[in-house]
Amino acid sequence: MTTSPTPAIDIVSGIWTEEALTFRPGWQAQFFAGKMKSKTNMQGVSLDQQLAQMAEAGIERAFLFAPKVGRQGLPGSFHLPYEVIARAVEKYPGRFYAMAGIDPYEGMNGVRALEDAVKNMGFIGAHVYPHWFDLPPDHAKYYPFYSKCCELGVPIQMQVGQSMVYSKEAPMRSVGRPILLDGIACDFPELKLIGIHVGIPWTDEMIAMAWKHENVFIGSDAHSPKYWPPAFVNYINSFGQDKVMFGTDFPVLGFKRTMEEIIGLNLRPEPLRKFLRDNALRVYGIKC
Repeated sequence: MTTSPTPAIDIVSGIWTEEALTFRPGWQAQFFAGKMKSKTNMQGVSLDQQLAQMAEAGIERAFLFAPKVGRQGLPGSFHLPYEVIARAVEKYPGRFYAMAGIDPYEGMNGVRALEDAVKNMGFIGAHVYPHWFDLPPDHAKYYPFYSKCCELGVPIQMQVGQSMVYSKEAPMRSVGRPILLDGIACDFPELKLIGIHVGIPWTDEMIAMAWKHENVFIGSDAHSPKYWPPAFVNYINSFGQDKVMFGTDFPVLGFKRTMEEIIGLNLRPEPLRKFLRDNALRVYGIKC
């Protein structure tokens, strides 16, 4: 059995409990089991089962995000309450960490909710899907949230690259070109920005942004490692070894198979350790 050579940290993981699934609309089974070919049980995965799957792959901790998927009331959209994630973290402290989803249309109400999540519920960062709001990430509606993340000292992760058609009744445009992080990083140089989902098909753009800006990083989730562009693998293994963090976007990718494919990349020991663990600890300010 192939497992991580160091206790790994998954910085992008969904929560798939029966409770969490009650908040999701009907498209998730067709999308995850169909389009994405996920092997995860569409009827739900308990927290204990998720931890067991993680342990089998050598993954010690996971950052669970509370997604805000589109504006509430629109076709295909849903918001997972922060409390669902907070309870998971409370039950398994040190194993799960909480990420607060963002809806830019919530304005200052959303900003105040983010602040409450960090200050009073133990959340360690923010998470956003720009395509679900048809707003590129450099749009003014996001800026109050970026400012609050700076004030709170927490990172924000956002999907960059191509988006998919998740709900057929609400097709999404790919608004998250990685190059758009350039202006955000210039305006908020102290904000830790993580472009998740590799940036495919604009991976070179994502690498360029992480190379240019000290405060820009890359999450490796949602795309199977065996299909990563060679330039991305080389970046992790060389001059980008301090800039990339491991993730799965569970249930899009399974823990064990993803880890097996990463080990198959034959990364050098030091970059591999940084990628799987050290960079996440540093960027998110987590003590070992």
